[in-house]
Order: sequence, then structure tokens, then C-alpha cells
Amino acid sequence: MNSTATDIRATNLIDTARAHGSFKTLCKALDAAELSYVLKGSGPYTLFAPTDEAFDKLPKETLENWLKPENKAELVSVLKYHVLPGRVSSKEVGTMAHPKMMQGQSVSIARDGSDFTIDDAHMVGTEITSSNGVIHAIDVVMQPPKPATRH
Repeated sequence: MNSTATDIRATNLIDTARAHGSFKTLCKALDAAELSYVLKGSGPYTLFAPTDEAFDKLPKETLENWLKPENKAELVSVLKYHVLPGRVSSKEVGTMAHPKMMQGQSVSIARDGSDFTIDDAHMVGTEITSSNGVIHAIDVVMQPPKPATRH
């Protein structure tokens, strides 16, 4: 393994995430949302993947509620907020300010030296490449902004 990337090009994003070992909760959520098949497709996709530790930071009931069948739409929205269409390397992430995620809303990307922040999440570790995209581990589960309600 080199210092800039883990390369598992022979497998798709889902199989790569499962093999990595740090994304068990994310893979469980993707399965529950029936999004695994999408990320096994041709893509390419960039997955800002919350680590298991990121999911552990959530209140326990938040994840439990998302995984209930009646809350599938919310889970799908949250997970699609972590997927960027196209293959974006860690070098290219810093050139994007407000990319539109698969979910439909944009995230804010900021760079501080070699560190990147996506909304409130920090990229951790090195990028992980797969046959149909790239995974960037993040330390927080990002949640899309709620639409403004009119009074």
C-alpha cells in the first residue's frame, strides 16, 4: 500500500468498501436503502464514506430510525448526499467548491493545506480506488439540509 491511495481496482465500490473493513455500518445502510446495486453499477461514482466511527457519533436512535422500512426515503436521501457522480480524486476534490451530490443538493468543500472538509466532515486516510469509482473516508455522517418550511 502506498502513502496516497489504496488501490482495489478489480472490485466495485460496494465490494471494495466491504473488503476495507471500516465501512460495515455504511454497507448495512446502503443495503437497507437498496442502493448497493447502484454503487455496483458502471458509475463512475465518488463516495464520501462515513467510517464506522462516524456512525458511532450519531445518537443511537438516529441510525435505528433510518434503518426502519418506513424511513427508507430519508435513509436514501442521506446516503445519496454522500455520493458524487463521476470519479473525483483527492487532488481534484480541492478544486470543487459546491458540487451537486446524487441526492440533488450541493455540499460545501473547503481546503486547508492538505486537509479537506465536506460540509462538516473531514476526509480521513487515503483515497480508495475501485473499478467504478473512488472512496474518500470521512469522519462524520453528513445530513442534507432540511428544506425551508413556509409559515
